[in-house]
Amino acid sequence: MAATVSTASAAATNKYPLSQPLDKPFCSLSQKLLSLSPKTHPKPYRTLITASSKNPLNDVISFKKSADNTLDSYFDDDDKPREECGVVGIYGDSEASRLCYLALHALQHRGQEGAGIVAVNDDVLKSITGVGLVSDVFNESKLDQLPGDMAIGHVRYSTAGSSMLKNVQPFVASYKFGSVGVAHNGNLVNYKLLRSELEENGSIFNTSSDTEVVLHLIAISKARPFLLRIVEACEKIEGAYSMVFVTEDKLVAVRDPHGFRPLVMGRRSNGAVVFASETCALDLIEATYEREVNPGEVVVVDKDGVQSICLMPHPERKSCIFEHIYFALPNSVVFGRSVYESRRAFGEILATEAPVECDVVIAVPDSGVVAALGYAAKAGVPFQQGLIRSHYVGRTFIEPSQKIRDFGVKLKLSPVRAVLEGKRVVVVDDSIVRGTTSSKIVRLLKEAGAKEVHMRIASPPIIASCYYGVDTPSSDELISNRMSVEEIKEFIGSDSLAFLPMDSLNKLLGNDSKSFCYACFSGNYPVEPTGKVKRIGDFMDDGLSGDMDSIDGGWLPGSSRVQKTILNEVRTS
Repeated sequence: MAATVSTASAAATNKYPLSQPLDKPFCSLSQKLLSLSPKTHPKPYRTLITASSKNPLNDVISFKKSADNTLDSYFDDDDKPREECGVVGIYGDSEASRLCYLALHALQHRGQEGAGIVAVNDDVLKSITGVGLVSDVFNESKLDQLPGDMAIGHVRYSTAGSSMLKNVQPFVASYKFGSVGVAHNGNLVNYKLLRSELEENGSIFNTSSDTEVVLHLIAISKARPFLLRIVEACEKIEGAYSMVFVTEDKLVAVRDPHGFRPLVMGRRSNGAVVFASETCALDLIEATYEREVNPGEVVVVDKDGVQSICLMPHPERKSCIFEHIYFALPNSVVFGRSVYESRRAFGEILATEAPVECDVVIAVPDSGVVAALGYAAKAGVPFQQGLIRSHYVGRTFIEPSQKIRDFGVKLKLSPVRAVLEGKRVVVVDDSIVRGTTSSKIVRLLKEAGAKEVHMRIASPPIIASCYYGVDTPSSDELISNRMSVEEIKEFIGSDSLAFLPMDSLNKLLGNDSKSFCYACFSGNYPVEPTGKVKRIGDFMDDGLSGDMDSIDGGWLPGSSRVQKTILNEVRTS
């Protein structure tokens, strides 16, 4: 029976105290397990799973053939790395699903193409998922169908796929001892091997998501109780995972031993415990931030309170540096550091190490704004809005029959001639991936009258694909893997170009520098992918039928001339 916690009772007694001081190490797994008594007489369980979507898929994704018969999509103009998703979990609040809905709104930047919530009420796990934004998927009547004091939620980013809906999380499954729901942020690098082994032993998969592998591993585990099934499953998976699980009576949060993706814990004034990908979600639902879920930690919340155990001996922390560069909102605290302060410092470094005579500093909105503010303050040059971003452009649009150059970028970014005309302009962006959007932006600025355009990038060059929950192109598509800085400058048409130096980034991070993952800048992977590893953006993640061996572009990065040079510099520095 799911525990029912009244607001007054929880507030008076603080029913969910932390089981240990935050400044002490986790207890060992063996010590904790001694206190766990498995249930000997499992109850019959009921599971109700529903899926609904307000918008059909073709309202969200549209592809068209261009004049040269190549596939043209909105991705051409969204030349950025993509975070896969955001997760949230709430225990002990009678409005858990509504709070989950609000928290997902705060995490919408982490995934815009699918959303879902699983709520628990009277031992029933009910799921509502859909394609589109959180506001598209849920309304008052939908949330009325999700009563209970426990819920988990998920927002998802993906590429197009005819079966996208079935891949929208959270997933819910029934097995011998009950039901379990899971929401996952990350990517498993040994997904193909695990899935093949499970299918050889008779497992049947409903989706093409690597997250479903975790549910199968839990279901076939012989361990008791449920916590040990999670531990056993996590001992087999490799890669990045920040996950929240829900059963009939427990909320469980798990983070991989390297801590690639963020996951934080907070508490509302009524005692309800909240887990979320970023602290901005806690802020919206008025939950006080308490701490991170540590790498390699399992946190269990039930009627007995909060318990924390060490999942397994874990190596050095390797948190994703791109959370501070691009993914997280500036008002979040990620990996114990303010995202706003990090980005401002990146801009200050660029102004110090790559100065240029200029009249105005502008940003590529929205992710370049804070770094641009830092650059302008350090350089003593005014910051102005030289590019205005439209927040009303959907994921698709109808282009006029007469081709308009840079149409997609023009829809989203409008240059301000009064700011730019006759000026020497520094434009700050967070990253360059393929370089196609940067070249269009430079052209827009010059057509609006900018005398000079100097690009400053608040990250080191991206030379390698990510396999830990970020959708990046194959290494051959990454412009910094194929060209030198001077060649990129010529390609995008800017008057000068500078990236954030890697050694300056390490110096800024200080003693924390070794705790971050820089694989996309170096090609050195903390968890080495083996064989063929699918990317988030591969079609297999979106339910399209096909042989995994035919996926193009998701393999281990090749060693181009530029990549070899950078790798040698990193290894010798």
